[in-house]
Amino acid sequence: MGELRIGGQAVMNGVMMRSKNYIATSVRKKDGRIKTKTRKFVSITDKHKILGAPFIRGIFMLFELMIQGMKELTWSSNESTDDEDEKLSKKEIVFTIILSIIFALALFKLLPWFLANTISRFFIATSASLNVLDALLKVLILAAYVYLISLMPDIKNLFRYHGAEHKAVSCYESGKKLTPKNADKFSVIHPRCGTTFIIIVFFISIFFYMLIPTMDFWKNYLFRVLLLPVIAGFSYEIIRLGGKYYYKNAFVRIIMWPGLQFQRLTTRQPDLRQLEVSIKSLNAAIKKEKA
Repeated sequence: MGELRIGGQAVMNGVMMRSKNYIATSVRKKDGRIKTKTRKFVSITDKHKILGAPFIRGIFMLFELMIQGMKELTWSSNESTDDEDEKLSKKEIVFTIILSIIFALALFKLLPWFLANTISRFFIATSASLNVLDALLKVLILAAYVYLISLMPDIKNLFRYHGAEHKAVSCYESGKKLTPKNADKFSVIHPRCGTTFIIIVFFISIFFYMLIPTMDFWKNYLFRVLLLPVIAGFSYEIIRLGGKYYYKNAFVRIIMWPGLQFQRLTTRQPDLRQLEVSIKSLNAAIKKEKA
């Protein structure tokens, strides 16, 4: 087994790997070279013990991952082009983050809640059935969205690097030598993937939303948004346990199964060159951690 706990994320033409104290990102440039950037990063949950407590740590760690992920995605995007006009400025990055949050709340929170309420008018809906319908609609909308964007060449390439990230991490965790050919033998599916986390959030939210008292549409929607950090905190603990016991416990594998299947939409089989980039990033993070 690999000594370190490694997480990762696909970026434009590359992969970001994160160990306990470092972030390493490798990108395949247009001329074929691989450029790697490493930097020290210590989570706020490690700096302040109270923020590292179970059910609290997930809220802060996920927020950090979103910010750091966007930074690495921007760096990789800028490194992937030689055209200065195509590179993103800091203002454009901030605007993109804000717009992405608004878009996500509208598409994956507001739309399914509106549709669930509209459909429920045709039958006597209980709080439980309404929330189950809301969760199922979220999954369907997310699946349709991911499928549509996967038709874009850049996104298809991103999903291949997502698969390369999973294969490299699995290869490292197995204790095998990190080479593209060894990594290629592993699955593009990984139990700690953020895609699985999203599906868990959708279904955990069913139980939390049943606690919201009866109120009008917009007040209910507001409470659903406000409860997101709490739901994320609980969901993080589930995926953390899932990653730890997935290979040891059949019940855990059953719980994780829907999210793992959904990963098939967000990953593609990478080629050896993409695996080389992923391994380069992983080795850089490991080297810094052990230095």
